[in-house]
Amino acid sequence: MTDATMTVDHLVVDFSTGDGTVHAVRGISFSLAPQEVLGIVGESGSGKSVTALATMGLLAKNATVTGSITYAGRELLGLKEKQLAKIRGIGIAMIFQDPMTSLNPVYTVGWQIAEAVQAHQHVDKNEAMAKAVALLQLVGIPNSERRVQDYPHEFSGGMRQRVVIAIAMANNPAVILADEPTTALDVTVQAQVLDSLKTALAETKASLLLITHDLGVIAGLADRVLVMYAGRPVEIGTVDQIFYRPAMPYTHGMLGSLPRLDSQGAERLRQIPGAPPSMVGEMKGCPFAPRCPMRADICDEQEPNLAPVNSQPLDSPADGSGSAGSPLDEIDDAGHVAACHFAGDVARLPVASMFPDTSADHEGVAP
Repeated sequence: MTDATMTVDHLVVDFSTGDGTVHAVRGISFSLAPQEVLGIVGESGSGKSVTALATMGLLAKNATVTGSITYAGRELLGLKEKQLAKIRGIGIAMIFQDPMTSLNPVYTVGWQIAEAVQAHQHVDKNEAMAKAVALLQLVGIPNSERRVQDYPHEFSGGMRQRVVIAIAMANNPAVILADEPTTALDVTVQAQVLDSLKTALAETKASLLLITHDLGVIAGLADRVLVMYAGRPVEIGTVDQIFYRPAMPYTHGMLGSLPRLDSQGAERLRQIPGAPPSMVGEMKGCPFAPRCPMRADICDEQEPNLAPVNSQPLDSPADGSGSAGSPLDEIDDAGHVAACHFAGDVARLPVASMFPDTSADHEGVAP
């Protein structure tokens, strides 16, 4: 996208360890348009968080980063710490996974929000504290005038995460990176945090890079989805394309692991057999091949690149029922790419049909 707020081009991140070189990110490219929400999903270890940390220049010293990351047309890789510090917060802000470790326990939350404001805005302490109170009100913290004097440990986990969101929106950034913002929160608190995140986007008009393993969060918030596996993007598309016409077996497997409202109660969740590959050393062939039901000789020899899906229209909805003329026929594959030798065939299959239902293996066992 020529008008992209942020662009990542063939980003590669390696870590030198005693066991060898860990290829954490093996070439990821994407663009983030103004006010777009791009969701990145994948299993733990797929490279999601490393991608975000590389964007912020926060990787460990044993990391080697190549490729390109541009924000507002400016190359970020290679900038010195002082130069990056001027961009963090006001240009690109980040919401970390664990708010208790990203908040300083010895300072009040009001002081920490005010500090973020004063780092980039020429205001005095009173103005900054007034902005802190207003931000806490925006993210739904009750009695914000009093609570700005409280410390992080005096807040619940959901409230701490909302404080972090308030800090992220303090300087109206153009891009917000959210790394698993709802992890370890119950469903009710998760909904509150997501509402706060939506408020942040509405107030700042920022683009959002949302990293999560929760496909429900992606479905409710994202415009486009990037699926990662073994350090690489394996499918990119709109929410409708990914959820209703997945073209990568791994995406099918993730969707099959979701609980369904129309289940009969005794059905077990489908699962992807095996485990992700080791990221140490070089890989040959498709990294998902050992777990894939469509595995063929070419999969063991050649790792597929992202390519247009170009599937034919489906005649039935995601569960395989229904008839021709389904609304799914209106979903085209413009911009839909997948890294699979059989992407076109996979996209024509009913969603989540590639991996067997294992409920028969557990007959007599309470679900």
